[in-house]
Amino acid sequence: MKTNTKKMTMMALMAAVAYAVMLLSKQIPVNVLGFLTFDLKDAVICIAGFLFGPLAAAGISVMVSIVEMVTVSATGPWGLLMNVLSTCSFVCCAALIYRKDHTMRGAIAGLVSGALLMTAAMLLWNYLITPIYMGYPREAVTELLIPVFLPFNLIKAGINASLTLLLYKPVVRSLRKAHLVPESQNTSSGHKFGVAIVAVVLLATFAVLALVLAGVI
Repeated sequence: MKTNTKKMTMMALMAAVAYAVMLLSKQIPVNVLGFLTFDLKDAVICIAGFLFGPLAAAGISVMVSIVEMVTVSATGPWGLLMNVLSTCSFVCCAALIYRKDHTMRGAIAGLVSGALLMTAAMLLWNYLITPIYMGYPREAVTELLIPVFLPFNLIKAGINASLTLLLYKPVVRSLRKAHLVPESQNTSSGHKFGVAIVAVVLLATFAVLALVLAGVI
């Protein structure tokens, strides 16, 4: 019972942090087509998924998206649906693979697979749903799939994957010191410094690509 209570408390905390990060993301003056924003909350939810599994990540995703819809979003239930589909396709895939292979290799494989799945899934769902909730003609959305929606989702997923890779170990180390999450059974130290450098380079690269796609540079 104590373990379950601690887990639920941590999940609620991660959901609150994800919501706060979402609010901060909305303050970044970089978007595509006026409504595609580079939301960074997926990195927080992915870290929660790595800690507690894909079902926990899905639950946090739905919770944060519902609160976002009733507080700051103007896209209603359709925006909620798109939010959940986007986040869950990324974080649940990444968390599932990491659960099966609890190593740095598994984390990287999960993040790459999640990014690719999210990109492919959102091409389909943007084609189906964007004309409904944005009022765009389907033909116009079809013309935007490859030049806009494809790179946007790849870049968004790449930013969140890089942030997850960069922040996961420091966050988990701090939580373990505070006895908020259990110690890992995996004793492999990995190449932490090298992974951090790669994550920073990837994050900078995707950030520049986001600015290019948004027409800022």
